[in-house]
Amino acid sequence: MSKSVIITGASAGIGKALAYEFAARGYNLGLTARRHSLLETIQADLQKLYSGQSIQVCIETLDVMDQDAVFSVIPKLDQDLGGVGIVIANAGIALRRPVGSHEFEKDHHTIATNLLGAMATIESAVRIFKERGEGGQIVGISSVAGFRGLPRYAAYSASKAALSNYLDAIYHELRPFNIRITNINPGFIDTDINDRSKNEWYVSSVEYGAVLMVDIIEHRWKSAVVPWMPWWFIGTLLRLVPGWLFGRLLKG
Repeated sequence: MSKSVIITGASAGIGKALAYEFAARGYNLGLTARRHSLLETIQADLQKLYSGQSIQVCIETLDVMDQDAVFSVIPKLDQDLGGVGIVIANAGIALRRPVGSHEFEKDHHTIATNLLGAMATIESAVRIFKERGEGGQIVGISSVAGFRGLPRYAAYSASKAALSNYLDAIYHELRPFNIRITNINPGFIDTDINDRSKNEWYVSSVEYGAVLMVDIIEHRWKSAVVPWMPWWFIGTLLRLVPGWLFGRLLKG
């Protein structure tokens, strides 16, 4: 099997940074996103940067909400790359809205992309790995927002909590097939999906986050928070702080 990886949502943010970090480590890439023009720019740039290393970069337009397209595109990239070893369900959105604000379509879009889209990507990858019989690795990009529901991001928090539980469930189901599961929970990473101030001390650059994530993936960890500090500590607090105190902290 070739040293190769498929990444959904690879046109920007974490997905794009992962593509560059994997390319730097000699991986062939299968990249998907809704915005084909951005994928073409990334493809051309990577092929120029690593022209002497014969890195293969395949791109396909894909909206993971279209499940039929997912079950077509992922196998096509696997075939184009000569058999992938890693599939990363990264595509996601974070649409902010107060509950009851007559914008329920935002919640529907969030769940359909972050949860159902990820599940379809994973399902397609599992079929490929089982049919080949050589195992593989599936990576889900969840979030520390899945540790506890965040006001005005209720659907986003719910989608990431559900994705983490889904990954935990299939981890045990797929071990007999030598299919490993890695659940990555980023803290606040400096991407368009994150509206926190770039000057805050707890916001990490996307490039640094990508280095840590690829390290975790290559070591085939079951789950991790990225970066480890301060987000392991913050994540623990999110789980353990009583509700009355959590509410006060949000107001403060």
